[in-house]
Order: sequence, then structure tokens, then C-alpha cells
Amino acid sequence: MTLLVIIIILALLFDYINGFHDAANSIATIVSTKVLTPFKAVIWAACFNFIAFFIAKYIIGDFGIANTVSKTVYEHFITLPIIFSGIVAAIIWNLATWWLGIPSSSSHTLIGGFAGAAIAATGFDAIHTGVIVKIASFIILAPLVGMVIAILLTVLVYNICRNANPHKANLWFRYLQLCSSALFSIGHGLNDSQKVMGIIAAALIAAHHNGLSIGIESIKQLPNWVAYACFSMIALGTMSGGWKIVKTMGARITKVTPLEGVVAETAGAITLGMTEIFKIPVSTTHTITGAIIGVGATKRMSAVRWGLTTKLLWAWVLTIPVSAFMATGVYAVVSLFA
Repeated sequence: MTLLVIIIILALLFDYINGFHDAANSIATIVSTKVLTPFKAVIWAACFNFIAFFIAKYIIGDFGIANTVSKTVYEHFITLPIIFSGIVAAIIWNLATWWLGIPSSSSHTLIGGFAGAAIAATGFDAIHTGVIVKIASFIILAPLVGMVIAILLTVLVYNICRNANPHKANLWFRYLQLCSSALFSIGHGLNDSQKVMGIIAAALIAAHHNGLSIGIESIKQLPNWVAYACFSMIALGTMSGGWKIVKTMGARITKVTPLEGVVAETAGAITLGMTEIFKIPVSTTHTITGAIIGVGATKRMSAVRWGLTTKLLWAWVLTIPVSAFMATGVYAVVSLFA
């Protein structure tokens, strides 16, 4: 029981760090275009992170992404030490990338850690290869889809507004950025909060197999307090901000105007909405980065800092294997005591 409680606390801590780490995804463009101050921007984003809970529960009607994450490792291989090791590794990697100002994926960190610990415990037979491949493929597909949608939207908007008064158009797009940022924050809350819900569900299922009364037989029995807690913690984390990554996302990839901010956030929100329908956990970081690259590329290819973008791509590709490797090390230590 004690280890289960520790795992739940660490999972919610990871959720908080996830919001803190990924705050830049929702607010980078709105801050860099000076539509909102950093403080107002994080409050704005955090509110819509939490509103996402009501959309998932009462409009969508389920938490499909949480279900996908919980199946990363086959149910009969899941143990509490495996989950503990995965979460610890994920927290370490998240804090390290935040410190370095690298917008890596909290989602892939968590999944990599979970899978790595399971491999260390029982071998590759423990992991659901189909789920891992599907999630890993979106390391490339999510930013690519976000980029393509952003390019198409940018071309469309420029054509619609080509005869508009530049000053009035800029003013309108500053207001519209509030809407696009809200939409992306909802997508962020929907996608990322459910990943931690999936991990807590896996822990409760493992607890059931160990005979603990608090355990559940399947994710359908997941208590409501888990969803409330996960959506609340990511909102609180977002309110804390992650200013190093805001700088990278909002200015270093490409210079963003209010119009381009609206397009990037809208493209990101559309992409996240599509993945929610198909119940695929993706990285909000990858999605918005691809969208920002898309709006930059429509001006001219040189408007995008491709050197920085290449470094980010390497960080994305390495996140799952590095997190998995770290988790094997943590599990090696934990197994000495568990």
C-alpha cells in the first residue's frame, strides 16, 4: 500500500512538472507577440487545461488516451516497482530538459520510462509493441501534420486578408490569439493529463493483482478523483510556467507575429483534436513546434532556424530510448529493495 501511495504522489508530481515543462506550448506565441504578459498567459492557459476535463468527461464521454497509455505494458507484467521506476526516470529527464531549455516530450518520457522498467524486469515480451510503435511514429507524424496544417492555414489566411488594413488586421489577430491559445490549452489538457491517468490506472490494476482493496480490475473502474487530480495538477503546473522553454518556442525557432501565432496555435489544436479522436497519445511540444515551423516556412525557408530545429529533432528521437535506459538503471536499484 505504501508503494502505491508513493507512486500516485510521484505521478501527480510528474503531472505538475509536465504542466510546468509544457506551459511554453500554450503560451509561447501569445507571450512573444505581447498579447498577454507571462503571468496572465499562464493563468489563461491553466484555466483551459482544467476545462479540458469537463470536455473529456461530458462531451467526449471517455478517457481514451489514458486507456492507450495503460496498455503500453501487458497487464500481467505490470508491477508497482516497474511503474515506480518509470515515473522516477521520467521526472529526472523532464527536469533535465527543462533546465537545458529543450522542449522535449513529457509524454514520450513517461512512456519510455514505463516501457524501459518493464523490459528491465521481464524482457521485451512485457511491452505491447504495437502500442509503442504507434506512439513512437507520432514523434515524426505529429509535428509533420501540425506543420502541413499550419502552412495551409497561413496561405488561406493571407489570401483572405490580402486587402485588409494592416493595423486593423494585426489588432484583430491579437484578439484572436486569445481564442487560439485557449483551444490549444484545451488540447494540451486533454492529451497530457490522460497520460498520467493511464499510469495511475496501471498502478491500481497492479495493486488489484496484489490483493489490495484499493485496486481496480480495469481502467473502466478508475475512480473520479484520479481524473480530477490529474487535470488539476497539470493546470497548477502550467500556472508555474517554464520560461526557458518559452524563449525557445516563442522566438528562437522563428519570429512570430499575432497572425502567425493564431495560425500555429490553431493548427496545433486541430492536430491534437485529431489524435484525441483516434486515442493516440502525442506530444503537444512536437505538435506546436511543427506548427511554428510551418508558419515560418511560408515566409521563406531561411526564416526557420534549422540548426536549432535539428537539435530539437534529435532530442525528440532520443527521448524514449534515453528515458527507457534511465528507467532500467532505476529499476536495477529498486529491485534490490523491492
